[in-house]
Amino acid sequence: MADKKNPSQVNDKAREIIEESRKQSNGKQFILWMAALVVGGALGWMNNPSLNELFNFIATIFTRMFQFIAVPTIALAVITTLSALGAKKDTKRIFAHTLVYTLLTTICSAAVGLALYLWIAPGNLPADVVGAGVAQVPQNLGKLSYYDHFLSVVPNNILYPFLSGNVLSVLFIAAAVGLALAFMPKTENRDVLLKGINGLQEVLFTLIRAILYVLPVGILAFAGQLAAQIEAGVIVGALGKYTAVVIGGNLLQFFIVLPLFLLARGLNPVDIMKKMSPALAVALFTKSSAATLPVTLASAEQNVKVNPRVSRFVLPICTTINMNGCAAFILVTSLFVMQNSGMNLTTGAMISWLFVAVLAAIGNAGVPMGCYFLTLSLMSSVGASIGIMGVILPIYTIIDMIETAENVWSDSCVCAMTNKDLKGVLEED
Repeated sequence: MADKKNPSQVNDKAREIIEESRKQSNGKQFILWMAALVVGGALGWMNNPSLNELFNFIATIFTRMFQFIAVPTIALAVITTLSALGAKKDTKRIFAHTLVYTLLTTICSAAVGLALYLWIAPGNLPADVVGAGVAQVPQNLGKLSYYDHFLSVVPNNILYPFLSGNVLSVLFIAAAVGLALAFMPKTENRDVLLKGINGLQEVLFTLIRAILYVLPVGILAFAGQLAAQIEAGVIVGALGKYTAVVIGGNLLQFFIVLPLFLLARGLNPVDIMKKMSPALAVALFTKSSAATLPVTLASAEQNVKVNPRVSRFVLPICTTINMNGCAAFILVTSLFVMQNSGMNLTTGAMISWLFVAVLAAIGNAGVPMGCYFLTLSLMSSVGASIGIMGVILPIYTIIDMIETAENVWSDSCVCAMTNKDLKGVLEED
């Protein structure tokens, strides 16, 4: 007689085969992305005008695709998650874990930046350099107050935040709609509306998978574009010690502090980083954690196997409040600007600014140069010399890239840790 296998054994074997196939596929994808990064960098370093023009064209297309899909992804992810969780304890549990990890990692990032600032001790810039920098500061933004920044979050038009890409306003609207759906009477109209919203979300994730499929082309173009800029001298480390503090702090947070958080929760940081590499690559080149969100969601759910109920709540929230790189930049830059403005920086003042930087980073939107404009507003409101912000501007591109990658890496870590903490705890539907 032929051996008869238990159906559960057959299913287990099938799952093992599928999982092994998926791991091999992820490995090939990772190699392809790395190859695109290296080849793009080499071609960009040649500084061929025709190639550079092509890279700029392709990079612009990919940037627009990410921007196109990012805002509706944030809105639908928050709406569907809040409407499904409703008054369940899941909402409080997930949000509590997200908030605790966000505060801990962001405070650590700012503290690392402060420690490096005190150790490396950047000096003052010559007065003529600061004076020349005033002309580089965006004039309109130099007059904005921090209150104006927060006021812009509250929308007075339901369509404008989506058209302008105001991430915080979109999150505000999405949270309101999601909670309204959660607590409204369970009528047929509500069910039809939710089915339509879930259908739209499925369409978006299909588009995201399509973008991931052709992502190596985008990485090649982004890498070529960046290499050409570096070779042409557009990005230079003109401010020496200040640049070392900002970038060094980001790298320490990225490679040491956040992996320690993961290890403390029993997670393998190398494995998580490898599986989230598509999102980290996109973040590095787009300089926008909001634009990267679709790829971050897909990587977390497909590669790290995060529960969608966790990822679709945590990641959109983290995109707007979990800004590790931004906190370090705001603190270090604020101290540097105030020091050059002749302000007295006592130990108490620096610690106070650490918490100001953390709160400011939480209120910052995950868009390109968001940290720069927010710091500019802060310095303008305290009467510091904003000319230094103009001096910093030419080198901010490379800083912004590293900051954004760190922000997305921190989002990924918070999501993975929250998922691990709540595994088997979330309520069943």
